[in-house]
Amino acid sequence: MRRICLTLPTNRACADTISAIGGEADYAARHFDVEVHLLILDSSDQKTFTEHAMVVANERRAPHVHVHHLGEEQQREFLQRVIDRSSAVKPDLLLDLMLPSNVSYGACTNRAFLIASALGCESVHRRDSDSAFQVLDGTPVYPIHHELASMGRRADDAASGVAETLLDSANAQKQVVLVGSSFVGELSVDIGEVQALDPGIYYDVVSLWAPEVWSESRKRELVNESFRGAGTELFVQDHSLLTIVDPLRVDMCNISLHCEVYENVPLPPAINTIGSDYFLMHLVHDAKLPGVLHNRNIVNFYTPERRTDAGFMAYHGRLTKFFLSMLYFHDIYGRMASAGEALLDGHNRVRPATLAEFARQSTRLDRSENRRRMDVLDRSYRKLGGRYAEFAGLLREDRERLLVEAQEDIEDFVLLIEAWGPMVRASRTVKDHQPAGPSRPGLRSWM
Repeated sequence: MRRICLTLPTNRACADTISAIGGEADYAARHFDVEVHLLILDSSDQKTFTEHAMVVANERRAPHVHVHHLGEEQQREFLQRVIDRSSAVKPDLLLDLMLPSNVSYGACTNRAFLIASALGCESVHRRDSDSAFQVLDGTPVYPIHHELASMGRRADDAASGVAETLLDSANAQKQVVLVGSSFVGELSVDIGEVQALDPGIYYDVVSLWAPEVWSESRKRELVNESFRGAGTELFVQDHSLLTIVDPLRVDMCNISLHCEVYENVPLPPAINTIGSDYFLMHLVHDAKLPGVLHNRNIVNFYTPERRTDAGFMAYHGRLTKFFLSMLYFHDIYGRMASAGEALLDGHNRVRPATLAEFARQSTRLDRSENRRRMDVLDRSYRKLGGRYAEFAGLLREDRERLLVEAQEDIEDFVLLIEAWGPMVRASRTVKDHQPAGPSRPGLRSWM
């Protein structure tokens, strides 16, 4: 029986989502020969954490489903053990990169990767707290159905279980290492109001995602596709495609990755930066590793916190960091695309040293392009007025810090890539521990 990790990182109240994902874990255990480790990485406040713990304690899970609900202190203790046993250089910095005080989408998923390795899991299946499952005829439509049908199988074997194959025969002997889909509902990035206020400004802002050298027509095509996922089309029947998966067709709320990928290369640990957790999708694509794209799209929705003034400022700060990160990631992606299958060793495993060198070279780029990005953002937000103009004022004050921080985030990524292999190996020596006293079967704690 193979072990898998179904994970939910959260820093907000999401009792309903925890319950729903518990249902997905039960489905997986009942329909596939798997032991499911449902891993809830909870950075919420104590009151919310307690509410989540009550959900976990009061719901009976299926046989072979084990729930791990970990607060930040438990996560920190686990990470400290791993880092100590890895004999890593700069251990204090590594701990900060793995569990920063600020929001990091890459770091929370990296923690899931390490804990999954410690648990002996073969794959990680990630969901988000601001999403829900579609329902067909009263039954939730679980993405894990497609994930477990194909994950880890040789591509030519997995072909019999999908509706369609679009894969070069040269890749047929490789493992399926990514299975995913997208979302329906709200835009994945909360800027629909910008589009409603001024479509021209929306284009100016969103096109900052693209490399500066792209043509206007290519930028417009990207803008038209950006952040929309699968649109609004609801699930009617299954479809799955075995292919080299386009990163733009998959979202991190609806993805699974094989250990052959995430045990070799982590995600960028950038703080306060949306999109920092999408790197491995690009890596899998450029290395020509097989994946399955299915249509069990998850429903994306916005939490009330985003609508507050504080939430608005924080979110647009993360969006700004995303645009600034693109200077470096486009350079890395270009090198990855040129390398192609040279990214892999003789066993079709990613070469971490190659990725570290690509990232290191990108940090030498001139910041002029990012200065121009900041100019566009300043001008655009001021034109929109109101709290957008207020945000522009904050952006102007933080301009130099943000430019430096975007580069430092990549430098931190290099450090983490180089430390990752020893950390993964060390994680396998850290055993889970059943706490003393009464405990529900299947509820475990890391100490």
